[in-house]
Amino acid sequence: MQRSLGDPAINYPLWPPLTEGCPRTSTNDIAYPVEVDYDYDQARSDLFSPADSTTRGTGLDRWAPLLPPLAAPGLGEGGTPLIELEPQVFIKDESRNPTWSHKDRMNRCTTSAAVGVNAPGIVVASSGNHGASAAAFAARAGLRCVVFAGPDMPLAVDAFLNAYEAVVLPVPWAARWPLMQQVVDRLGLHPVSNLTPTHTGHAFGPEGYKTIAYEIYLDIGVPGAVFVPTGYGELLFGIWKGFTELRRLGLTERLPRMFACEPTAAAPLAQAMRQGLPAAHVAVEPTDAYSIVSAVSGYRGVVAVRDSGGQVVVLSDEQLGAACSELARAGLWTELSSAAGLAALRTVEIRDEPVVCISTSSGFKDRNVGSRKTESIAPEWGEVMHRLHNAGIHE
Repeated sequence: MQRSLGDPAINYPLWPPLTEGCPRTSTNDIAYPVEVDYDYDQARSDLFSPADSTTRGTGLDRWAPLLPPLAAPGLGEGGTPLIELEPQVFIKDESRNPTWSHKDRMNRCTTSAAVGVNAPGIVVASSGNHGASAAAFAARAGLRCVVFAGPDMPLAVDAFLNAYEAVVLPVPWAARWPLMQQVVDRLGLHPVSNLTPTHTGHAFGPEGYKTIAYEIYLDIGVPGAVFVPTGYGELLFGIWKGFTELRRLGLTERLPRMFACEPTAAAPLAQAMRQGLPAAHVAVEPTDAYSIVSAVSGYRGVVAVRDSGGQVVVLSDEQLGAACSELARAGLWTELSSAAGLAALRTVEIRDEPVVCISTSSGFKDRNVGSRKTESIAPEWGEVMHRLHNAGIHE
């Protein structure tokens, strides 16, 4: 069934998925999301046994008993590596997903919802990872996909979308959501991104994200803290929900603190927490961290930070860039937004306990990809040594 986060005593049937939040608790100003609830007593006791992957498959399919029906075929999403950057600091590398971002976990579930309601296709407002992922899973399921993108969409994302034969419609930012609503109302396409004044998103979306917590648990148990790049807060909430389910299933008493990592260009969750609000609106300043910049937050983020005893960390582009460089030196090429978890970790004091930073997507998704071209040199040893000396490599 679906349960209101605005009032957990309010329940709805699982079908149809509620794509505009809880109709009984939401107002014109604040929209409260719903989440999917399960009969946890029926979960198999060996579902989290390491050997269980041999019988249930890998990725999201392994966790099917704790997910909404996976009616859409998968692309091998999930099962991403946890890399130890240094003692007690781990990077969950979500760039290893099929379209190189965490959004694949979400879109396996939301596209399954579209299949479940016999929609002719899906529609999404996105200029980045979400759109690319939605287009891929729609193609895999044999559905049409319409993507309302911003006018400054990165070339790499544009290429991604067109490769999957999505209908790509770049429009001014403010026009994307009203046009998306018309596509839903007039053409019957299933929305897989937000349609409400404060963020609710799709009821099934965070269910895909919670499998990140399951995988972390199998690798290292429950960490002391998880640092999550945060725009709307769906990923943050999904990971938090996964850990709370582990406790509900009797697998752990411990829960991590959740750190939401927002850019200084727009930090609506930070403002909501400061003011004690379920969500907030803020002005948006220029930033290269386009994947996590948002003018509005949602109640899911408040729940995750508040209930976990965590906090919101606000980061400059310079801090994000420094974290990107640190990850690259460790062999991990990440989008600027993806480095927010590590950037936030470098600003707080954590006691001696394991922590996980979520790295959400590949550096291929950055806007500045292709803007830097290495200058050619003459094929002479003197020129080679000059370039090597400048790089700090000496005889």
